[in-house]
Amino acid sequence: MQKLLLGVVSALLVSSAVGCVIPIYSADPDRRVQQMIFTSEGLRLFLDEWERTWMLDAPDHMTPYRTHGGII
Repeated sequence: MQKLLLGVVSALLVSSAVGCVIPIYSADPDRRVQQMIFTSEGLRLFLDEWERTWMLDAPDHMTPYRTHGGII
């Protein structure tokens, strides 16, 4: 009985390390695609916000070509 209980507990620990017991997305394919789009859209917008925070989206003044900044 002890070996069986130990086997079940170790199987649960191994299976919980592989993935989540409760799935994060729906089983319905249409709803799952919609949920994945919403998740990836949020992550894509996070990258833009990160670049704005650290001012990485500002123009670089060390461009290899000359640009005219005045009124033509």
